[in-house]
Amino acid sequence: MSIQILEVQNQNQRKAFVNFPFKLYKNNEFWVPPFKAGELELLLPEKNPAFDFCKAKFWLAYENGKIAGRIGAIVNHLCIEKQGEKIGRITRMEFVDSHEVSEKLFAVAEEWLKSEGMIGVSGPLGFSNLDHAGLLIEGHEWLPSMASDYHFAYYQNHFERLAYEKEIDWLEFRINLPEETPEKASRVAELIKKRYGLQTVNFTTKKELEPYKEKIFKVFNDAFSDLFGSIKLPEKLIRFYISKYFPILNPRYVKIILNKEDKLVGFIIALPSLSKALQKAKGKLLPFGWWHLKKALEHPTEMDLMLTGVDHDCQKLGFVSILMNELLKTSNSDGLKFAETTGMLENNHVAIQLWKSFDHIQHKRKRCYRKMFSYKKQ
Repeated sequence: MSIQILEVQNQNQRKAFVNFPFKLYKNNEFWVPPFKAGELELLLPEKNPAFDFCKAKFWLAYENGKIAGRIGAIVNHLCIEKQGEKIGRITRMEFVDSHEVSEKLFAVAEEWLKSEGMIGVSGPLGFSNLDHAGLLIEGHEWLPSMASDYHFAYYQNHFERLAYEKEIDWLEFRINLPEETPEKASRVAELIKKRYGLQTVNFTTKKELEPYKEKIFKVFNDAFSDLFGSIKLPEKLIRFYISKYFPILNPRYVKIILNKEDKLVGFIIALPSLSKALQKAKGKLLPFGWWHLKKALEHPTEMDLMLTGVDHDCQKLGFVSILMNELLKTSNSDGLKFAETTGMLENNHVAIQLWKSFDHIQHKRKRCYRKMFSYKKQ
């Protein structure tokens, strides 16, 4: 059996890199495909602003002339500066269930990271905290949200066989939404608003949301930058994500809190679930992908809780309860029954406790692994 590893260096190879998971998961009912154009864009330094502070390389594995796997490696200089440790990242690994394939893919990524001065590797992690992160190790029988990832169960064995050890897990929850907004929750929300002089803002159009886009990311940076794997997103990358994600938002599912000075101090962004629509779109907006998305956005059956952020100085004041109370009013009016959370770090006890106050199941777990390199003495 002949395994050949080639570095991705041209557009045809980049397309092959992006297309490979579509072939690998072709008959899998749970995998949710991304848009191919968006994935291609993330691989290009001239398109992806994260390359301003990251170096990255990508490789394809060929077995008897056919693609059998892929992997990427990233050196994120902002993250290294923040954590004070030269740890690289592996990213976007996908492969057939062959130890020879995975061994050669991981080996080439690790060798490149060593050549860049890294002392170890962590992952799967992406370019930033809004990129792909974590290996699915529990919940393979559930459909992921568009902000999450699906992996075959055999991946875990490959990681651990290659001496990767657990670094941290993300937990995901499925929530049974109450048919009516709980009276107690509404009373508590109103008391908190009155105590701190807060006002909530709801939206019906994207035009109304426009003045708050950058302000939401300012709070996002403040709320998330201390968490594992996170960095403060630079302005250029913020603009990139705004252009990428805000066009698909349903503004009714975005809620914000303003304080006495009209400063934005909290937000929640949910989205009608697009997972089934993305499966139907098969990675393309045209000819009919846009229609499946439009239908899902306008006629939701469940929602994904994408991002929640509160100003660092206000994180223990109950503001998330206010945001969730407002979101429940919208979801109830639309008749939604279920919500999916994105991954929450297992040590983020405050966030986890909030979702545990609902009727829920913790149905998915994603893991970040770490491996320290050993160097032979010269």
